[in-house]
Amino acid sequence: MLGENFVYFFTVQGFFVGIIFGVLKSFNAEGLLVYTFFITIFFYLFSHVIIAMYYRTITGKAYFFPKDRHEQDLDLFVKEINKREKMIDSACKITDVAINLNSNDKATGVKA
Repeated sequence: MLGENFVYFFTVQGFFVGIIFGVLKSFNAEGLLVYTFFITIFFYLFSHVIIAMYYRTITGKAYFFPKDRHEQDLDLFVKEINKREKMIDSACKITDVAINLNSNDKATGVKA
C-alpha cells in the first residue's frame, strides 16, 4: 500500500471513529463537530508519523553499505591496536625489570 493511500485510509477511519465518539459523548451539534474534527485531525497526523517512521526504516535498510571500505578501516584499527598493545607490553616489561632491579638494590643495601 502506498503511503498516500494509508494516510487516506487512516484519516477516513478517524473520521468515522470521531463521528461515533461524537454521537456518544456530545449533547449538541457543535460538540459532534468538534469531536469529529479533533479525532480526525489526530488520526491524520498520527498516520503521517507512522508513514515517516516506516519510510525511515525502509530507506535506512536500502542504502548502499561500502563493505570493502569498512573492512579496510577495521583492518587498520586492528593493526593500530596490536601496535599499541606491543608498546604497552614493552613498557610493562621495562617497569617489571626496573622493579626487580629496585628490589635487588634494596635487598643488597645499595643506595643510589
